[in-house]
Amino acid sequence: MSTDKKQNNFSLFDSWAFGKLNYILFSIGLALVIFGYIFMASGDVNSFQSLTLAPIMLFLGYIVVIPISLVYRDKQ
Repeated sequence: MSTDKKQNNFSLFDSWAFGKLNYILFSIGLALVIFGYIFMASGDVNSFQSLTLAPIMLFLGYIVVIPISLVYRDKQ
């Protein structure tokens, strides 16, 4: 009975959908989001940093990089 459980767990991790590149892209997207919020909070109210740079970073993180990291698959 214990060998059946080991085989099921082993096959589950063999077919894992995310690879190394997915995790790298997700980390880059998460860093963009975190730094975007930091830039937005640390800049003055009407500064370039708060009005332009931070929203662009947040847009790229949430709308571009993180979804690409979730959808991308290696060609095998």
